[in-house]
Amino acid sequence: MADFELINSIIIVATLFVIFGVFLFFDLFKRNERYGYLAYIVALIPINVLWFLQFDVLGVYLVLFILWIFCLLRDLYGVTKEKKEINDVVLYLVLAIVIQLILTAILPVSIPAMQTNTTLYWFFYLPDTYTSVFGIESWVNPTMMFAFRVTTSILIGLVIVPLLVDLKGEDVPLPVFIIIIGLFILPFLYLSYVWLPGAMPVLTFLMSVLLFILLLLITKSGKEVKK
Repeated sequence: MADFELINSIIIVATLFVIFGVFLFFDLFKRNERYGYLAYIVALIPINVLWFLQFDVLGVYLVLFILWIFCLLRDLYGVTKEKKEINDVVLYLVLAIVIQLILTAILPVSIPAMQTNTTLYWFFYLPDTYTSVFGIESWVNPTMMFAFRVTTSILIGLVIVPLLVDLKGEDVPLPVFIIIIGLFILPFLYLSYVWLPGAMPVLTFLMSVLLFILLLLITKSGKEVKK
């Protein structure tokens, strides 16, 4: 009986990944519809099924971030071809993140087994990867942790770099910098937490300052005197 349950689980998860693939490559069907963006959200379905099946919770998020990277690479290629807007890409990614956070607040409460190797941050059950002194928890596989860190960095980089390219040469007054930097604070905080949680505030401040300098270099005030 256990073998049949395992086979059924594998078939279900495989089918859900196939459905994700349909949305990932939706543009190939040439339907001139924008449902391809739903791939960011559809990716949550097989991922949370894996979580329900007691797959390593850190591995669950590693796979999720890889799926989102595939989506970003596809959409950023569309942006370079002027077929897609970077704002739409970021919107659907943020929407998927919000939905996943909501699920982390609901599913583990309804299914206590999903709380394994997680800790409660406010209302959200997220991977419990660090001890109180910022060491790595014993259940965490170091190789998977490193892969997760690299994948997280690539994911955030694929979002931030195109946005900066989009701002290059644009008229951006200095006060607007505060708003722009504020939008990047959460990604910077998370990136700092993933790599060096004990220095989270300092690293976030450093990255914010570097972003401020970079914005000064690539944008204009709109008040330049044209000769």
